[in-house]
Amino acid sequence: MAESSEGLGTVPEHERILQEIESTDRSVYDDQPNAHKKFMEKLDACIRNHDKEIEKMCNFHHQGFVDAITELLKVRTDAEKLKVQVTDTNRRFQDAGKEVIVHTEDIIRCRIQQRNITTVVEKLQLCLPVLEMYSKLKEQMSAKRYYSALKTMEQLENVYFPRVSQYRFCQLMIENLPKLREDIKEISMSDLKDFLESIRKHSDKIGETAMKQAQHQKIFSISLQKQNNVKFGKNRCINHDRIPEGRNDIVLKQALEEEDENEEEVLTVQDLVDFSPVYRCLHIYSVLGDEETFENYYRKQRKKQARLVLQPQSSMHETVDGYRRYFTQIVGFFVVEDHILHVTQGLVTRAYTDELWNMALSKIIAVLRAHSSYCTDPDLVLELKNLIVIFADTLQGYGFPVNRLFDLLFEIRDQYNETLLKKWAGVFSRDIFEEDNYSPIPIINEEEYKSVISKFPFQDPDLEKQPFPKKFPMSQSVPHIYIQVKEFIYASLKFSESLHRSSTEIDDMLRKSTNLLLTRTLSSCLLNLIRKPHIGLTELVQIIINTTHLEQACKYLEDFITNITNISQETVHTTRLYGLSTFKDARHAAEGEIYTKLNQKIDEFVQLADYDWTMSEPDGRASGYLMDLINFLRSIFQVFTHLPGKVAQTACMSACQHLSTSLMQMLLDNELKQISMGAVQQFNLDVIQCELFASSEPVPGFQGDTLQLAFIDLRQLLDLFMVWDWSTYLADYGQPASKYLRVNPNTALTLLEKIKDTSKKNNIFAQFRKNDRDKQKLIETVVKQLRSLVNGMSQHT
Repeated sequence: MAESSEGLGTVPEHERILQEIESTDRSVYDDQPNAHKKFMEKLDACIRNHDKEIEKMCNFHHQGFVDAITELLKVRTDAEKLKVQVTDTNRRFQDAGKEVIVHTEDIIRCRIQQRNITTVVEKLQLCLPVLEMYSKLKEQMSAKRYYSALKTMEQLENVYFPRVSQYRFCQLMIENLPKLREDIKEISMSDLKDFLESIRKHSDKIGETAMKQAQHQKIFSISLQKQNNVKFGKNRCINHDRIPEGRNDIVLKQALEEEDENEEEVLTVQDLVDFSPVYRCLHIYSVLGDEETFENYYRKQRKKQARLVLQPQSSMHETVDGYRRYFTQIVGFFVVEDHILHVTQGLVTRAYTDELWNMALSKIIAVLRAHSSYCTDPDLVLELKNLIVIFADTLQGYGFPVNRLFDLLFEIRDQYNETLLKKWAGVFSRDIFEEDNYSPIPIINEEEYKSVISKFPFQDPDLEKQPFPKKFPMSQSVPHIYIQVKEFIYASLKFSESLHRSSTEIDDMLRKSTNLLLTRTLSSCLLNLIRKPHIGLTELVQIIINTTHLEQACKYLEDFITNITNISQETVHTTRLYGLSTFKDARHAAEGEIYTKLNQKIDEFVQLADYDWTMSEPDGRASGYLMDLINFLRSIFQVFTHLPGKVAQTACMSACQHLSTSLMQMLLDNELKQISMGAVQQFNLDVIQCELFASSEPVPGFQGDTLQLAFIDLRQLLDLFMVWDWSTYLADYGQPASKYLRVNPNTALTLLEKIKDTSKKNNIFAQFRKNDRDKQKLIETVVKQLRSLVNGMSQHT
């Protein structure tokens, strides 16, 4: 290194000397013509000086040089010996070191191998955990432990791969991880699809289980409440109406027994459904950072399933099983959603479930409203109501609002009442009225008497004192109607139960339903019965008697409703039973029908009249048809003794007035052109029989000759013609005290003209006799005066 640095230093020095020489030569050759020669001379002189100095120096050092050579020659011999020794030593060392070299090379090679092995071990220690983790990843994938596999991938990427990233196998693993992730996403999504399909198929089973549990819990609560009521000793008996334990309590007992039997088999939604695919898929997508995609897919698919679940079968309204299957599927759907809501974070939110429920609730209400309108069987409507209540209670237990369902139940309750009314209309018309014989109930012994009393609240001390056999005043239909009204109340009560309403509200609903039964159904059936052609006067009389007793029984029905709803007697009811007006209207209709049928019967008898209007002398006795009519009226009015007094009196007065009117119309018939005085006398005999019948008081309660006044128009008219007292009639006409005040001039004129025509025909050959001529003139004179009176009346009018 020193030589090299010295050499590097002399190079610039030589260049400097050469530059000086070059400048000197240039000055020698360029400046003076003889300068070269002079320069050469000086140079030679300088060389000679230097040679002399060298010679002096050599002479001065010559002895030292010789001494040094002499010493070197002496050393030469020792050097050769040393050389031989060194060579020999070297040879010996070489021979001895050959084996060492061999061993040294072996040692070096071993050390290299050891170093390589150490390096390999170190690298393997880095790679083996990676390979083990990757092998573990493969095992997790094979075992379908995808969430663990993703966690393993995260460890590989974050911890292990950075240590061995320089190796090719690591790069292959790194490139393979995205594919594995996609495989896991596809597999987990496939599992989720299988899960969604599974819960769609098994949602009805889930819903059925949830509804059974809610029903058992409700039955248990009701049983506890009833036991508490028993402890307070509420009296459930009022008058003749005892609430049988059998109706609701037996159902409760049976349900409790079934619950005890199935108590060990209570299943939860976790027992019925394996939710691990959802958890797994959610965790996988969360780890992959794609949780939003999974949530959107899950919610979208569940909304599609919700629409399918909410779509009913077209024949759902035909059987209760159709409704039950519809409800269980919906309950199963929302039970699953509620479970997902509470066991996952963010997959299903309360806002999402509320939105889904509100959409479903609107659809459910629309479906139930449409399909329930097709139900005509009250039992099916009642079962539908029970299903809706269980459905609502079940979902309410999971936190879903169900007030709109109970509002819908009030609509269905109205429809239920309508179906009940139709059913009971058939019961009244077909089973009761058609089977009734419309005669008082005969009682032979005390057992039969108590049997009737147990069915109908009848109290009559006089009847109790009478010996057997005896008769109740009403017919068999009365206790049957009373029993059926109570059955209707029971049926209506069944729907009102479990509606989460107070006893007062239920009591009010029962009263309104019963009012509809009385005012619409029973009233309509009674009116239809009354108007049936085959219902005769005897049946109508019995119907009036029946309605009277039914009207009296209405207060017992009110007490019955109060009793079954556990409302205190002091509670003021806003709704009262309208049975009084119902039975009064029916009774009035029956009375009117009695009047109509009685008049029709009278018309039938009157049509049998066969007068010889041209007879010269009367038969001396009343006409046969009239005597038959009077005998019929006497028998009918005897039946009327069971009717209220005013009804019988009105019927009797109406019959007499109608008979009087019919007889008057017979005289004044336009088709009857001529009437002889003999026919008038015969007609007078018939009217006398009518007056005798009226005076015989066929119905008690008439004052004086009130009933005879029904024939006063006929009597005065016939007296006028029988006595031929025209002068008095014409003189007193218009006077309040006139003897013939009830005789209308027009009526008298019509009858007189018929008699005049008969007189002309009979006296055509006796017109020259003076008495006949005078009588004919008198008739003509009276006719003129009557016409003037008639004309005066028309002008005055």
